[in-house]
Amino acid sequence: MTFRWYGDSDPVTLEYIRQIPGVTGIVSAIYDIPVGEAWPYEKIVELKEKIENHGLSLSVIESVPVHEDIKLGLPTRDQYIENYKTTIRNLAKAGVKIVCYNFMPVFDWTRSSLDYALEDGSTALIYEEEKVRQMNPLHGELKLPGWDTSYEDGQLKNLFQQYQHITEEDLWENLSYFIKAVIPAAENEQVKMAIHPDDPPWPIFGLPRIITNKENLERLINLYDSSFNGLCLCSGSLGVNSTNDIPELIRYFGKKGKVNFVHLRNIKIIGEKSFQESSHRSEDGSLDMYEIVRALRDIDFAGPARPDHGRMIWGEAGKPGYGLYDRALGAVYLNGMWETLTKEKKRIAFECNK
Repeated sequence: MTFRWYGDSDPVTLEYIRQIPGVTGIVSAIYDIPVGEAWPYEKIVELKEKIENHGLSLSVIESVPVHEDIKLGLPTRDQYIENYKTTIRNLAKAGVKIVCYNFMPVFDWTRSSLDYALEDGSTALIYEEEKVRQMNPLHGELKLPGWDTSYEDGQLKNLFQQYQHITEEDLWENLSYFIKAVIPAAENEQVKMAIHPDDPPWPIFGLPRIITNKENLERLINLYDSSFNGLCLCSGSLGVNSTNDIPELIRYFGKKGKVNFVHLRNIKIIGEKSFQESSHRSEDGSLDMYEIVRALRDIDFAGPARPDHGRMIWGEAGKPGYGLYDRALGAVYLNGMWETLTKEKKRIAFECNK
């Protein structure tokens, strides 16, 4: 079990995280290096040692952002890809073996509100399709915590203009180019790559999104057949589309050895392409978290998992979606189910062998 940490500026400190029962790993990144530049080995070691000095391990880098020139397929992409490969080599040299990334054009995860009031008095992230349609990101109406990138004046408008002629197939072609260049380097360094699904898994603001469902996840892993070309299976991102059966996806791709990292969170579907985030408990949302964890147990998943976005509860003020208390409750809840399922599986095996 791991926990996302945003570095020294994160109000959730490593001192607090190490007190969560069962949490042993940290998911983090280096946030002061411009997108596209190679990460220096020394800065990676500094991050790793800081985490280890608190009795935790740096389990996953989330993420090494993919430069927009790569997604757009511009001639400059080759240099950015070379820098990406250098970062992978430096991470491997420092002992970091899993990298999570995404291929979402322009924007990372997107919500219409960060502080939607739930009935119990807590607040949560929410996505209301109608409100998003009325937003104009070019007017500064969209800025969310947790994003790996930010845009200067004029840069966002220029990106939108560049993406006007990029279709889904164009984006697939550019992703394929990236995968076929990067995965061999990752494979050589024994670094597992884990692509995060698009969040939400449908086009927004006229921008294409392609990592959205089983068919497209299958297409992704077939771009380069290697266990190092794998998935970050995020229950919340994929689960907002009710046609995505999360336990089935875990079993299907798990048996292929393609599930390299897992994000576990619940969501409550409240309308067509609309959802609010909830506590991790099954009964509080639209996903059966027990069945999701059971699927992980069934495939003997041994990789890192983390509780994903949480509500803001008990008066906590901090980075929306990334507070301490609700994510800590989620970690303990998920670990409790894992312990139960593990012991039950051992008991059944023992009785069958009598």
